[in-house]
Amino acid sequence: MKRIAVLTSGGDAPGMNAAVRAVVRKAINEGMEVFGINYGYAGLVAGDIRQLSAKDVSDTISRGGTFLYSARYPEFSQVEGQLKGIEQLKKFGIEGLVVIGGDGSYRGALALTKHGFPAVGIPGTIDNDIPGTDYTIGFDTAVNTALEALDRIRDTATSHIRTFIVEVMGRNAGDIALWAGVASGAEQIIIPEVDSDMKVIAEKIQEGRRKGKKHTLIVLAEGVMGGIEFAEKLWGHGEQHTRVSVLGHVQRGGSPSARDRVLASMFGAKAVDLLQQGIGGVCVGIRQDKIIYSDIIETLENGKHQPNLDLLTLNEEISG
Repeated sequence: MKRIAVLTSGGDAPGMNAAVRAVVRKAINEGMEVFGINYGYAGLVAGDIRQLSAKDVSDTISRGGTFLYSARYPEFSQVEGQLKGIEQLKKFGIEGLVVIGGDGSYRGALALTKHGFPAVGIPGTIDNDIPGTDYTIGFDTAVNTALEALDRIRDTATSHIRTFIVEVMGRNAGDIALWAGVASGAEQIIIPEVDSDMKVIAEKIQEGRRKGKKHTLIVLAEGVMGGIEFAEKLWGHGEQHTRVSVLGHVQRGGSPSARDRVLASMFGAKAVDLLQQGIGGVCVGIRQDKIIYSDIIETLENGKHQPNLDLLTLNEEISG
């Protein structure tokens, strides 16, 4: 291939810019031309496409968000939208596409693959919920952002002898809650993959009080329920002196961690290598610290991300 393109889609994640930078610099180093597509699949269909130079990605590795911007575009799930996108790619002479994003973004790449257009997916989402990889771009930064907030909340929770419910992102996956919860020493971690009993949660809070604990920190993944709703249900099992903090979109922003920058760089370079070899219809990932790739159709249709539930067991053993 001599001409490829790159886009970012769905929710932004720290490290997306680092991945775009790697794609651009690696491709140019290999004698290829690279085009950036603004606003994800919406920009693809609209033809919002421009050539990128090495200078265009200077000083982007440390920036959060995505300088290519992102947009939701549900219309790309329809064949008509997909064919319009391919038409635009062909108009610019583009022979392959790198898609950086989460599950919805991957499904767009899957659609292009089924139409015979070579696409390579790079996992970019703070939720860490993409099959085919142990970690996604942005996850490590989001966990550290949540951890910093949890450490600060613990200070005030102790001062006022409170139960703090901290709602973190994770609509369908509890990875942020798991990792931030263990790292912060949270007493309880509530995630969508495991059923929880409000009565048991309340009993654990009271047990901690009897042991002399001055506070309780509960990390709640948003996919279970909202923090306010959780506090109201908990109140039904006795007065708990609860306060709720919703971290929200602050977890998506900020400069990416060293790990996310390196991971993004490796993913971006690998995607270019694959397209250069004429390999499309795949997604890159990391397994046991090795960069791998797998068939995107097989990965999405048969794969399923599983959180490390051993962390939940570990927290129950050491949080007492």
